[in-house]
Amino acid sequence: MNDNKYKMFPVIDIFAGPGGLGEGFASYIDERRKSRFRNTISIERERLPHQTLLLRHFFRSFEKEAPNEYYQYLEGEITREQLYARFPEKHYEAQQTAHCIELGPKNHENVRKLISSKLRDDSPWVLVGGPPCQAYSLVGRSRMMNDPKFKMDERHFLYREYLRIIADHRPPVFVMENVKGLLSAKVGAEQVIRMIISDLSHPEAALNDGKGDLHYKLYSLVSEEPIDKDADPREFLVKAEEFGVPQARHRMFILGVRNDCKIRPTQLQRHEAPNVKQTIGQLPKIRSTLSKEKDDAERWLNVIAGMEVSESPPHGSKEVWNVWKQIRRSLNTPMDWPEQPKSYLYRKSPKSNHPALKYMQDDRLTVLTGHEARGHMASDLHRYFFAANFADVIGKSPKLSDFPESLLPHHRNVTEGREGKMFSDRFRVQLGGLVSTTITSHISKDGHYFIHYDPLQCRSLTVREAARLQTFPDNYSFEGPRTAQYHQVGNAVPPYLASQIAAIVCELLEQIAEP
Repeated sequence: MNDNKYKMFPVIDIFAGPGGLGEGFASYIDERRKSRFRNTISIERERLPHQTLLLRHFFRSFEKEAPNEYYQYLEGEITREQLYARFPEKHYEAQQTAHCIELGPKNHENVRKLISSKLRDDSPWVLVGGPPCQAYSLVGRSRMMNDPKFKMDERHFLYREYLRIIADHRPPVFVMENVKGLLSAKVGAEQVIRMIISDLSHPEAALNDGKGDLHYKLYSLVSEEPIDKDADPREFLVKAEEFGVPQARHRMFILGVRNDCKIRPTQLQRHEAPNVKQTIGQLPKIRSTLSKEKDDAERWLNVIAGMEVSESPPHGSKEVWNVWKQIRRSLNTPMDWPEQPKSYLYRKSPKSNHPALKYMQDDRLTVLTGHEARGHMASDLHRYFFAANFADVIGKSPKLSDFPESLLPHHRNVTEGREGKMFSDRFRVQLGGLVSTTITSHISKDGHYFIHYDPLQCRSLTVREAARLQTFPDNYSFEGPRTAQYHQVGNAVPPYLASQIAAIVCELLEQIAEP
């Protein structure tokens, strides 16, 4: 047997964020129950995501299992500094792999030397990552179209830093991730995605005025044939819910194979995803809190009970009348209303046969982190309560046109929303029987698009619930204040999807490693 086939392959992860893509590779286990990748270098420029990344590299530095002290940190018994102080060698090891560096021209030479120092042998390796994507997002572009600086926004061109690293180090395989908005983004009259396909295919030539012989074949993860400049770039689109992720997250993934490597990747294998209720329904029930006023369980329930309830059926709307009947029943009948706004109880949920749910669980956990409800204004509590009841009765999230006038927010574009012209789904319930909508960084701003399906909890999703819908393991700790944690979760690649991509890359690198 060729033992080289089973050694661990280095992963260089840039624009790493809190580490979702790298986590998927690090957690990949082959058919012999062997780990096949090690996060050799991960680079993130933002301080708080880097703290999350560093802690996860520390966790992964223990080859067999993390120490009890890691779980004591999650329990709040020791600080992060105390945790690192008890294992200084492992902390140092994590610092050598998780780096806080701003990628770009001013740091390019330092990054080049850093990567070169970690790739001294001839082991096959993979480069992964995706440049910041806000400027490519559909909403972001619509906001910025009239900004004269838009065309010069560095976020259009940060992929070229990824390109320079490819040209410098010639990885046999790379994986580049970015948002669906790439398909329609343009600079002038030219499609951004066409520019990227051309440049990734010939990275040296793209950087050196047409000079250079480095060439890559680009592949989709969902179709067999290589993608050339004339192919439909929509072939790069991966719909995460088709591959077991409980979330409708559509992203671009470009897999590049160096031309001298005569190998071809396999594709992701479709399988059903668990729904929202299967994914987060086992978590303890908690209530929202009152913002901008004193909060306790009694006041919170009194606020909900004080909403204006329709006493007669709206004209021609029998379905909505059934919603009001359920609301009245909930308010007038003893119900199992949750009293606590947070819970640390980690329930050992029944073992699921679904690999995505098994992927998240950790039997060593004794506490649940990140399961704390955010505060909402009284008016939003009424809207959330109506919306969740509406979804429960009718089976779909309400549009603004479904809300009674008494619950409409005082925004200038509400009229357009009620007419279906824009943002008609300003308040969106994540339906228990379906996968969630895309978990985005906007969840850090407010919870309007991420309302829990249970009316009695009357709240938006917690950090842990969002992390679960992103398939982060329950033992994954997101550092920083809650707003920053939401932002990290929303910007990440689902680790369970990344682990499936890692299986494809592992097969490619094994073929390269064969003598």
